[in-house]
Amino acid sequence: MAITKGGSRSKMEKKEIYSAKLRRLIDDYSKVLIVLADNVGSNQLQQIRQGLRGDSIVLMGKNTLMKRALKTHMDETGNKAIKPLMNLLVGNVGLIFTKGDLKEVSEELGKYKVGAPARVGLVAPIDVVIPPGNTGLDPSQTSFFQALNIPTKINKGTVEIITPVEIIKKGDKVGSSEAMLLSKLAIKPFSYGLVVQKVFEDGSVYDPEILDLTEDDLALKFAAGVANVTALALAISYPTIAAAPHMFINAYKNVLAVSVATDYTFPEAEEIKEYLKDPSKFAAAAPAVGSTGGADASASVAKEEEKKDEPEESDDDNMFSLFD
Repeated sequence: MAITKGGSRSKMEKKEIYSAKLRRLIDDYSKVLIVLADNVGSNQLQQIRQGLRGDSIVLMGKNTLMKRALKTHMDETGNKAIKPLMNLLVGNVGLIFTKGDLKEVSEELGKYKVGAPARVGLVAPIDVVIPPGNTGLDPSQTSFFQALNIPTKINKGTVEIITPVEIIKKGDKVGSSEAMLLSKLAIKPFSYGLVVQKVFEDGSVYDPEILDLTEDDLALKFAAGVANVTALALAISYPTIAAAPHMFINAYKNVLAVSVATDYTFPEAEEIKEYLKDPSKFAAAAPAVGSTGGADASASVAKEEEKKDEPEESDDDNMFSLFD
């Protein structure tokens, strides 16, 4: 191995070592998290490495070098499954190789986010809202608030914000006035860390939101999929396992309707035909009236009928009784 002056390795040797390490990790690990590393410092990255130490390895590097190493490995081994991984190496990304639970690793990454100030020219990853309250700034600082159309008042010799105000929207660049005001208020609105962009597992690529799905979520999605397949199969009369029970029931209904409308019969249709011939059988099959509520109702109806049958007293009878 050639060593340059001062005992350090040459750039070519470093690239070869890096390439060998990446190819070894590809062979040893089947699960890879592709993470965005924008605004992540070296100290923060070191803390993440220490936090994930055990089942996971963080590998950063230039995209061109990683792609070259993956292509070489694919050509040498014939492992075409890693080709989708090469297409994900876009932007400032890194790779986390793991043998642990992907969701747990993703949650562990979230613990190492660091608050950051709003620097001028930075694209805001979230909306920034200044809450109402006392700012602690003296009245001479009101010009900053006025420039940003933030309603304020002077309370006990300090500037107080009256209502919450959104001063930066997600996707907008931070201006000098916004950056200076947030700095004066000691607000660090942004937080940065390794953000999972995609998940690569056994040759498949999917979004990290899949990791948040529970067994109940999967059951609901599966049931919805089965319902859609069933509806489509019934609409086009195409037999599937999901649609078969419904098709059998519908076919039975059709045959039963034909049997009722014609002289053709079969054992299952006999009972229906008997009911249609003698409707009184429906009443016989009806459930009995409840003992308490039904009896009271029947008694009430009977009393009403008795009252109707009783003769009413006439006015003439009452008049004769007055002179008796």
